[in-house]
Amino acid sequence: MNTTITETNFSFPEQKSVYKGKVRDVYALEDERLVMIASDRLSAFDVVMPKGIPYKGQILNQIATKMMKDTEDIVPNWLEATPDPNVAIGVTCKPFMVEMVIRGYLSGHAAREYNAGKRSLCGVEMPDGMQENDKFPTPIITPATKAEKGDHDEDISREDIIKRGIVSEEDYKVLEDYTRKLFKRGTEIAAERGLILVDTKYEFGKTREGKIVLIDEIHTPDSSRYFYSEGYEQRQQEKEPQKQLSKEFVRQWLIQNDFQGLEGQKVPEMTDEYITSVSERYIELYEKITGEEFVKADVSNIQERIEKNVLNYLR
Repeated sequence: MNTTITETNFSFPEQKSVYKGKVRDVYALEDERLVMIASDRLSAFDVVMPKGIPYKGQILNQIATKMMKDTEDIVPNWLEATPDPNVAIGVTCKPFMVEMVIRGYLSGHAAREYNAGKRSLCGVEMPDGMQENDKFPTPIITPATKAEKGDHDEDISREDIIKRGIVSEEDYKVLEDYTRKLFKRGTEIAAERGLILVDTKYEFGKTREGKIVLIDEIHTPDSSRYFYSEGYEQRQQEKEPQKQLSKEFVRQWLIQNDFQGLEGQKVPEMTDEYITSVSERYIELYEKITGEEFVKADVSNIQERIEKNVLNYLR
């Protein structure tokens, strides 16, 4: 029984190319549309784990499509339809080769840099006297170059992006404006659910007509970090770690099992019990982030289900 989807090899009508990312497989069609399939692959430290996580693709796809609908009044996006729980279909775009990372709090990578004594990240100054997980006076944008397959994304400043011609100054101003608007809306949505949107990343592309639109995922636990609002202030005062809602729990398990994606390290064995626990955690994330009950799709044969739903829609 194929209860998870870790690999796809579809052949859709008028298909011209396929791109396989760490988690998503993207099928380009002749009519300038993309069929994006969210697989159940689990990626951490830029390494894809050997086993899939049941319902993970459905969860990521449904959070992303819901958040795109909740933000389409402020920022246009690529999405046209979701004919299957794991599938999004939309317009073909030329992606900008930067990820727009925005941080409301000193956490994760920013905190590691700060604790190492740095006070500038991607050309943005960070105030002295902060402790890990403190809120920034205003959110900071710390872009990263989009890595080729297998490479790590790298920090880059606004000035370097424009100087190197990665994005024009005119377009970059739009990306910054959209990033701040999306983060503000994401923060408001999170607050309604008793959460704090700590940091996240957005990706943008340009349509054939030259319109800049939001692409890929938005406000999912794979692309964002959330804290629980309740107890945040007290934990900060007592210098305790914050209660998180993100993929961080997978990274921590891997670190505890001596794996950080470094050369010579071996991925620890993921037992069926562990995989079930990760799946349950993703379902919990879905329900907390969306405020809705998660409805499991029929997974008796995912490949067949996806193919049928996509073909019906394309017809």
